Amino acid sequence: MDLATVIGIVLAFALVISSIALGSGLGLFINIPSMLIVLGGTLGATMVQHPIKEVVGMLNIVKHAFFTRVWSTKEVIDNFVDYATKSRREGLLSLESDISEAKDEFLAKGLQLAIDGMEPESIQDILETEIDYLRDRHTNGAEILNTMGTFFPAMGMIGTLIGLVQMLQTMDDPSKIGPAMAVALLTTFYGAVCANLLCLPMAGKLRKRSKEETLIKEMIISGVLGVAKGENPRIIEQKLHSFVSPSTRESHFE
Repeated sequence: MDLATVIGIVLAFALVISSIALGSGLGLFINIPSMLIVLGGTLGATMVQHPIKEVVGMLNIVKHAFFTRVWSTKEVIDNFVDYATKSRREGLLSLESDISEAKDEFLAKGLQLAIDGMEPESIQDILETEIDYLRDRHTNGAEILNTMGTFFPAMGMIGTLIGLVQMLQTMDDPSKIGPAMAVALLTTFYGAVCANLLCLPMAGKLRKRSKEETLIKEMIISGVLGVAKGENPRIIEQKLHSFVSPSTRESHFE
């Protein structure tokens, strides 16, 4: 689990709720009509802009902001140095036992293709195509969250206009001015909170997570191709070191 995402969301909402509770109490900030305008309007507008399949599938993508564990670059380099050393000593077929132990499906697929004797160029094409589709899925998820982050404040403004119209029509009855004003102000509040504490930060996290996963998968491709070609473990390590900053490079051969 990504603690930064969880702690950030909990901390943001906790501080906002605490400041409200210390001021006037939470009851004043709960208004069902305002929630319906903001949530319903945003969901409907999002479904107009994006296919319903993508909107529903976004839930599976959003979980990557919370639960995806991205390999460290050092872990990838260590594994491929071991794979290269083992394959040069015992042959590519010796890596079959490592496939079942691989924690990453992309890595297992790459090793299996190498063991099956597929040409390195074909392996690269297959794995790079998978990365392209992974990047597209993550981009779609972030785009939908950005869309919702745009619509939430807009729906809040629409709710504000509705509340103002209701208020102006009931100016002769002071008892109705308060509820109408609540709708006018709370819809803007709900829209701003949902956009700035949830949608936009999570869209940014998904973009960052996509870059991290893409980097690791590109390293895996480079490592798999090196193993498939029977390259020296030292050479494979040097190739993989080119993906990381010089300050974090640790060699097995020094």
